Amino acid sequence: MASTVFDSEIFRDVFGSAEMRAVFSDTNLLASYVRAEVALAVDQGKLGVIPKEHADTIARQAPSLILDRAALKAETENVGYPILGLVRQLSAGLGEAGRFVHWGATTQDIMDTGVVLQVREGLAIVERELDAVADALAILAERYRDTPMAGRTHLQQALPITFGYKAAIWLSMLMRHKERLQQLKPRVLVAQFGGAAGTLASLGNRGIEVRKAFATELGLADPSITWHVARDGLVEAVQVLGLITGSLGKIGFDVMLMMATEISEVFEPFASHRGASSTMPQKRNPISSEIMVANAKTVRQQSGLMLDAMIQDFERATGPWHIEWIALPESFLLTAGALTQARFMLEGLVVDADRMRFNLDSTRGLIVAEAVMMGLAPHLGRTPAHDLVYAACRKAVESKASLLEILAQSPAAREALTIEDLGKLCDPVNYLGVAAQMTDDVLALHRASHK
Repeated sequence: MASTVFDSEIFRDVFGSAEMRAVFSDTNLLASYVRAEVALAVDQGKLGVIPKEHADTIARQAPSLILDRAALKAETENVGYPILGLVRQLSAGLGEAGRFVHWGATTQDIMDTGVVLQVREGLAIVERELDAVADALAILAERYRDTPMAGRTHLQQALPITFGYKAAIWLSMLMRHKERLQQLKPRVLVAQFGGAAGTLASLGNRGIEVRKAFATELGLADPSITWHVARDGLVEAVQVLGLITGSLGKIGFDVMLMMATEISEVFEPFASHRGASSTMPQKRNPISSEIMVANAKTVRQQSGLMLDAMIQDFERATGPWHIEWIALPESFLLTAGALTQARFMLEGLVVDADRMRFNLDSTRGLIVAEAVMMGLAPHLGRTPAHDLVYAACRKAVESKASLLEILAQSPAAREALTIEDLGKLCDPVNYLGVAAQMTDDVLALHRASHK
């Protein structure tokens, strides 16, 4: 019976994705454990640590053995870990070769290595979907590079920007996350093999040799030392997932606000009844954005749990390790869900450039008060120019006139500049700074990242 959004037939593809769920499924988890056991036997057979013929049997037969899930469940509940039960079943199913399964290993070696194999698959999905979201943002940034809109600070109109500039800011975050994903791999995709207390004592002086071959067999990095209680690698992976979902949450939050009836500048893609209300037929709710925000907040909590789980006792942890079993898979599932929602939303985002211009003009020039002040300052001095424009703004608000109309009534302003020059200063399109150039710079970096 489903009990969480991750296994619910109703919610599981809202907050996660089928592809990522398969990566962290019991089936793939057990397959990863078996793969680790096989790799260990194969490399030990090559090195003569165990008989080569038995290593070959393990490699040939172990992946296809049918595991008794019910028995494994019962033994896990009794022991606290699944590996003892797994090794029992593998050993029983492999005959004489079964005596050499799990040679010199400990439970955590197989579980950690299995999780790293899952993380490698999960990161590949995250990277692919992150690329797709970044590509969607690049299209928006380029298409709306010169589309003016109101920039807002403290939820108030501040200065003009372009929607392309806003999309480029979103894109810049994701590009840095792509770099982080590449940079963390050497620290995260590392094999675990240390034996009971991490010293590989059971293998005598061949422990390092076996560990290196084990890592190579799995395509993982060979650690310099056992990391049973040094969890920073996996913790870093989840922190980066927190950064990724945090950025997606920021994008979703912006889109939610811009979809507000009074703003109406962008809209999530239209699909029949998507975002509909059960009682208000006119509603078009920002469903994808809401999920992006929710997932970001939840991954943030899991990131904190992973940091807490770093504080482990001595050479093998008593309980913090178990926290990872909960927090790490859920973080990957939530990240996949957020990326899926972001991709859908951004690839089909509806942008209303006319509404953006309408909102930009709604203050009747007040949004470019700074431009007027800077234009008058060389003639009047900065402080007198500031005071003149400040007074003009107050008068414009009170009289509901445009800033240009009030400035046209000011002898000081008229003496400093012509009506035509004042009009240019009061046009928001003329005060976009280097927004277009910065947008182009981000787009150039994005294009370079695909070469």
